[in-house]
Amino acid sequence: MNKAPGGIKVSIMGREFSVACKDDQRGALKEAAAYLDDKMREIQKSGKIIGAEKCAIMAALNITHELLTSKAHDGETDKIGTKVFDLLEKIDVAIQEQKQLSI
Repeated sequence: MNKAPGGIKVSIMGREFSVACKDDQRGALKEAAAYLDDKMREIQKSGKIIGAEKCAIMAALNITHELLTSKAHDGETDKIGTKVFDLLEKIDVAIQEQKQLSI
């Protein structure tokens, strides 16, 4: 995961994505990307889900479920949820940009 101009590069499922983020969010974004990569690989290994897009949706659902069922306090859950949502939006934008480059 290298630094990219205006953001960082993250690798998910062997694909590299450039994601714009603030300096103070780099660590959290790297951690989120690594966590997402782990979840997607776990789902892929199960053999039940075929295709990166479906795998990403299942991983997002699993991560969201984990977040919502966590034992964090309500206020902390809201903050964490907002951060996760922001990071997922950035990853989604990077995936869409990558798709456009592949065409």
